[in-house]
Amino acid sequence: MPDAPEVKATSNGIPSPSFHLPLPDRPDIITANVQKLTELTPNPRHRFIFKALIKHLHQFVNETSLTTDEWMAAIDFLTRTGQKCTPLRQETILLSDILGVSALVDSLNNPVVGGATENSILGPFFTEDAADVGFGESIASEGKGDYMYVEGRVLTTDGKPIPDAVIDTWETDDHGFYDTQYTDRSHPDCRGRLRSDKDGKFGYRAVVPVAYPVPGDGPVGELLLLLGRHNMRPNHLHMMVEAPGFHKLVTAFYPEGCEYLRSDCVFGVKKSLVVNLKDVVDDEESRKRGFPRGGSFKLLQYDLVLLTEEQSVTMRTGVEERYTTLGDHKSTKS
Repeated sequence: MPDAPEVKATSNGIPSPSFHLPLPDRPDIITANVQKLTELTPNPRHRFIFKALIKHLHQFVNETSLTTDEWMAAIDFLTRTGQKCTPLRQETILLSDILGVSALVDSLNNPVVGGATENSILGPFFTEDAADVGFGESIASEGKGDYMYVEGRVLTTDGKPIPDAVIDTWETDDHGFYDTQYTDRSHPDCRGRLRSDKDGKFGYRAVVPVAYPVPGDGPVGELLLLLGRHNMRPNHLHMMVEAPGFHKLVTAFYPEGCEYLRSDCVFGVKKSLVVNLKDVVDDEESRKRGFPRGGSFKLLQYDLVLLTEEQSVTMRTGVEERYTTLGDHKSTKS
């Protein structure tokens, strides 16, 4: 039997730089060398981002006098975070959430203009398998919690209706669990996908969400305990809205009165997204809206106002150009 052909390791094809880096005899030369090579990054935006990342990461190491054991513990933590992820559980997103990074990135990318609805974080529990729900139908199977009806309109910033907008919505049941947290999950529940009508209106039945803990059985749960922080989120209802020509809105609504509103462990609450749930004590009205047991229900009314893609791109491009130019200017001066 002939020997297997010899396979040699090969480079990625990028040649050595035209300059020589000094061999470091001080820690600061290491940082300078990394930044010198980062200057070769072809894309200006990528160059700006990675130069800033390296600058602050190296500053962090210097400022904390990070030990080898501490850095290896951090690598192990990040490794275990990735290993905890599954198609239905996103531990890395949860890490980003509890450090406030998700909320910060979302806020910077979704500035409030023209009365547009503010964003909130996506969170780790969104799935693509939500069932289609007709106008007035329920996203939750019977017995999942107290009745709630959600209604409103999808509008432009100048108040015009947006028909046929796709609205994904999801929430916990009254035990504080999303459907994906049940090991015997056989179908999506407490989540659905609907569309606005010709007048931009939407309406559906749901349940009153409850406050709940983010998963504490993984690395992120360990980190929260280490930091002495609770792992509770205030009760909320997620909504994600998409329509051709409009910037996708990812948001959530937080009923007032929850004790965790001002200490949300993932920093998702915003003042404009705190809502009042109206009490409707009318058995006839309850049955008219499709609630099988009748009785009372909570009513959430809120209009969703979308930016056009043009509005969003113009604003975001301006921010990127300003900071990229600023970064390149500082680099040139230094």
